Amino acid sequence: MNNLINGYAKTGFLSYARKVFDVMPVRDTSSWNTLLSGYSKGGLINEAHSIFKEMPYRDSVSWTTMIAGYNFVGRFQVAIQMFLEMVSVSDVLPTQYAFTSVFASCAEIRALNEGRRVHSFVVKFGLSSYVSVANSMLNMYAKSGDSNAAQMVFDGIVVKNTSSWNTLISLYMQTGQVDLALAQFEQMNEHDIVSWNSMVTGYNQRGFDVLALNMFSKMLKESSLEPDRYTLASALSACANLGELNVGKQIHAYLVRTEFNTSGAVGNSLICMYSRSGGVDIARRILEKNRESNLNVIAFTALLDGYIKLGDINPARKIFDSLKDRDVVVWTAMIVGYVQNGFNDDAMELFRLMVKEGPDPNNYTLAAMLSVCSSVASLNHGKQIHSAAIKAGEALSVSVSNALITMYAKAGNISCARRVFDLIHLNRDTVSWTSMILALAQHGLGAEALQLFENMLALGMKPDHITYVGVLTACTHVGLIAQGRSYYKMMKEIHGIEPTSSHCACMIDLFGRAGLLEEAQDFIENMPIEPDVIAWGSLLASCRVHKKMELAKVAADRLLSIDPENSGAYSALANVYSACGKWAEAAKIRKSMKDKQVKKEQGFSWIQIKNVVHVFGVEDGLHPQRDAIYKTMEKIWKDIKKLGFIPDTESVLHDLDYEVKDQILRHHSEKLAIAFGLINTPENTTLRIMKNLRCNPTSGSGKGRVYAGLTPALVGRESISDQSGFVTQMISWRTASAGFHTTNLLDELWSLLHLSGHQVRGRADCVTKWRELVYDNNSAEMQDCRDNFLCILRVVFIV
Repeated sequence: MNNLINGYAKTGFLSYARKVFDVMPVRDTSSWNTLLSGYSKGGLINEAHSIFKEMPYRDSVSWTTMIAGYNFVGRFQVAIQMFLEMVSVSDVLPTQYAFTSVFASCAEIRALNEGRRVHSFVVKFGLSSYVSVANSMLNMYAKSGDSNAAQMVFDGIVVKNTSSWNTLISLYMQTGQVDLALAQFEQMNEHDIVSWNSMVTGYNQRGFDVLALNMFSKMLKESSLEPDRYTLASALSACANLGELNVGKQIHAYLVRTEFNTSGAVGNSLICMYSRSGGVDIARRILEKNRESNLNVIAFTALLDGYIKLGDINPARKIFDSLKDRDVVVWTAMIVGYVQNGFNDDAMELFRLMVKEGPDPNNYTLAAMLSVCSSVASLNHGKQIHSAAIKAGEALSVSVSNALITMYAKAGNISCARRVFDLIHLNRDTVSWTSMILALAQHGLGAEALQLFENMLALGMKPDHITYVGVLTACTHVGLIAQGRSYYKMMKEIHGIEPTSSHCACMIDLFGRAGLLEEAQDFIENMPIEPDVIAWGSLLASCRVHKKMELAKVAADRLLSIDPENSGAYSALANVYSACGKWAEAAKIRKSMKDKQVKKEQGFSWIQIKNVVHVFGVEDGLHPQRDAIYKTMEKIWKDIKKLGFIPDTESVLHDLDYEVKDQILRHHSEKLAIAFGLINTPENTTLRIMKNLRCNPTSGSGKGRVYAGLTPALVGRESISDQSGFVTQMISWRTASAGFHTTNLLDELWSLLHLSGHQVRGRADCVTKWRELVYDNNSAEMQDCRDNFLCILRVVFIV
C-alpha cells in the first residue's frame, strides 16, 4: 500500500493517496514519510506540517522532507528554524540532504550568521568531505559575500567537481575580483556552459565588456559547447555598452543561422544592442516581430533612448501605449524621455495620467518632474510635486531632495531650498552640496556659497567638477580674485579635476568683472582647452564695461571664427563702439550684421497668472490690456523718479535723444510684465518674472533692475526676476525698507561711495562699508549716501 500511496502522490492525486493512507490498518514510518513527501513536493506545506505533527516517530527523512518543503515554497527562514530544531530537540542526526537544503535556504536570504552556525554542525557530524555538502556550503558563503570563508571551504574540498569551481568563479566575479575569477577558470580541467557563462556574464556585469566579448569569442573557438540564452544575452549587452554595432550584427547573424529563439532575454538584449548602437530602426523591426508585449523595461528604455537621440519621441510613446503591464520604471522612463527632449508639457500631462491611472510614482519619477518645474521655474507645480513626495514618503530621499533644492532655487525661493538642504543633513551626497552651493552662488550669495563649500570639505566630502563651477561663480559674484585663483588651483592640484570650458569661463568672468582684462586675455591664451564661444564672449562683454575697443575687436574676431552666425558677437562689439561714442563704427557693425542676415535674438519677459503665460517684448503693443499696462507703468516710472531713481540712459547703446532712450527703458519687457502683474494679481502677491536673455552682470545693462527694486517700495510686493531660469535678483518689501539682492547694483554703489569720499578696494569691501553706513543711521555720511542713492529710502544691501 505504500507503493500505491507513492504512486498517487507522485502523479498529483493527493486526495486518493490520503484515502489509501487513512484506511491502512498498519502505518509505518515509511507510510507517513511517503504521504508527507507528496504534500511537501506539491507545495501544500501547511498540510504537510499537520501530517508532520501527527507522526508518532520522525526520522531523518521526515525532518529533511519538511526542510526541503519549506525551502521549495520560499519560506527559507522557517526551513532554517526547522533544521535548528532538528539538531537541538530531537535525537535524529541530519543527513547530507538536510544540510544541502538548509544551506540553500541560507544562501537565498543571505543568512550568513545562520549559515555559519549550520557549518559548525557539518564539522560536528563529520560531513565536510561530502562534495554535495561542501558545494552547498561554498554556495552559501559565496552568495552571502564571505569570500574568505568560501575560499577556505573550497580549499578543503578534496575532490572538486565543476560545480565547485563555478561557484568560486561566480563569487569572485560578484565581488569584482575578476583576475582571481580568471585564474580559477584557467585552472579548471573541464568547462561546462555554466563556467563560460560565469566569465562572460561576470565581465559584462562588472563593466569589463571588452573582456566579455573576448571570452565569448574564445568560447566559440575553443569549446564544442553551444552558447545558451545567458551567454548570448550577456554578449549582446556588452556590444550595447560598447556601441559595437558590427559585432552585434555578427551575433545576430549567428542567431538567425542557428534559428535561435529570440524571444525573452535574448530578444530584449538584441533590441538594447541596436538601440544603443545607432540601429534603432532595426531594433523596432525586431520588436514588431517579437510582439511588443514581450518587451522588458531595459529594452524599452534603451529603445526610448535611441529615439530620443534621434529627436523622435512619438514612436517611443506609441510603444509605451502598446505595453500591457507598465510598471513605475516604464512610466518614469517615458516621463524622463519627454524631459530630456524638452517636452515639458507632455511630461507633466503624462505624470498626471500616471497619478490617475498608473502606479505610485517613485523617487526617480518625482525627481524628473521636479526637473520639469525647475526648467520652467514653476513654483506652484513644484510645490504640488513636493506635496506628492511627502505623501509618498519620498521627500527626504536624496534624489528628490536634490531636485527640490534646484527647483526652489530656480523659482527664486532660496530660503525653501536651504530648508530642504538642512533637512537631509544626515544623508547628503556630493550632488546635495553642489546643488546648494550653485543655488547660493546664482542668487548672489557668494560668501555663503564659499562657506558652505568649506563646510563640505571639512566633512570629507569630495567635490566634483560641477561643485567647482558653483564655487568659482560665487567668487565671481563677490569679487574675490585671490580666492578664485586659489580654488582654481585647488581643483586641479588637490582634487585632480581637469578644467572644463565652464570653469575657464568663470575665471574669465572673474577677471573681467574686476577690470583685469589683460589677465583675462592671458588666461584665455593659456587655457588647457581650446577657447570656445563662451570664453571669448565673456571677455567681449567685459570689454564693453571697461571700454576696451581694441581687445573687443580681437575677442569678437576670435568668437566669430568659431561661430560665424553668433549674433551676440556682433551686438557686443557694436555696443563696445557705442559705449565709447564711436557711433559710426557701431552702425557699420550693425549693417554688416544685417547684410549677413544674422538675426539678433529678441528679448522677452513673461509672467504666469492663473495658469496662463503672458509674454512681453520691448515696446510691446499687442497685449489686450496694453493701455492699462502702459498707464500703470507710467505712474510707477514717475513715482520711482521722485524716490531718486535716475534712468541709466547710457545703457541704451544707440545715438538717440535722451527722451527716446528714457522711453526705451520705460517700455522694457520686464517693466511691462511687472505692470501687468500688478494689475492682475491681489495685493501681497509675489510676482515672478521670467526672461529669455541674461543681462551681463558686469555691464549695468539690466534696464529693469533698479525699477524692479523700487517697485516693491511703492506697492508692497515681492518681485522676483529670473533670467533664463536663473534668479539674479530678489527684492523684498519689508516694513519700511527695500532689500536688494543683486550684485548688478554694486557698480553704482561703488561709485557713490567714492563720491562720498570713501576708499574701497573691491566689491566685498564696498558692501562692508555700505553696511557700516546703513547701520549708523544718524551719521552725516549715511545722509550723503542716502541723498545720492535713494533719497529717502533706507537700503539694506545683501550679498
